[in-house]
Amino acid sequence: MLTKKQSELLRFIHERLQDAGVPPSFDEMKEALDLRSKSGIHRLIMALEERGFIRRLPNRARAIEVLRLPESATVSAPRAQRFSPSVIPGNLGRIRPQAPSRDPDEQRAVMVPLMGRIAAGTPISAIQTRLETFAMPPEFLGGGEHFALEVRGDSMIEAGIFENDTVFIRKQETAETGDIVVALIDDEEATLKRLRKRGASIALEAANPAYETRIFGPDRVRVQGKMVSLLRRY
Repeated sequence: MLTKKQSELLRFIHERLQDAGVPPSFDEMKEALDLRSKSGIHRLIMALEERGFIRRLPNRARAIEVLRLPESATVSAPRAQRFSPSVIPGNLGRIRPQAPSRDPDEQRAVMVPLMGRIAAGTPISAIQTRLETFAMPPEFLGGGEHFALEVRGDSMIEAGIFENDTVFIRKQETAETGDIVVALIDDEEATLKRLRKRGASIALEAANPAYETRIFGPDRVRVQGKMVSLLRRY
């Protein structure tokens, strides 16, 4: 999945490449997405590139190639050349499909997709491209639908969450004060933080004194899920 703005930008670039053979300028992207500044476009471009949807060629102005669209594995580049999408590898190893097991514990395992990386520091765009699948015991998660994210950053270290840890998130749109959540800010940036309700405002609180608590109006923050478990590999 992509955020709405990321999807809109990817479609706009793809359609312009198909029609004109060259990508749009940053000004054209900004106008098409009705954004106030080019910095917003820059963040969206970086997020799409990091997820493997596009790539920028060095030493060429406005050189952007669409590698794939959300609905398909790959798309053809504007010219005859076809490229393979570049995904961001985790350090957890790809889980290979195995033959059906007769072990009752394995048969009742919950399959949880690893959807990429999440910032536990300065917010970055959430990656929502399925990379791996974990077979987890149900008691490790509890009820509901879940996804996993690989942690980047150190702002949650005092909560026992370190860089390269894998956190398991229960999908939900509400949370209580004190819950550690995946919060989507302005429909563009996502971060892993402890949520605090302060009157009508929402505070996203780090677990590291080096980071300041960030406070937003309720219309700027959407909860995407609550952290329920953590996996660490030594």
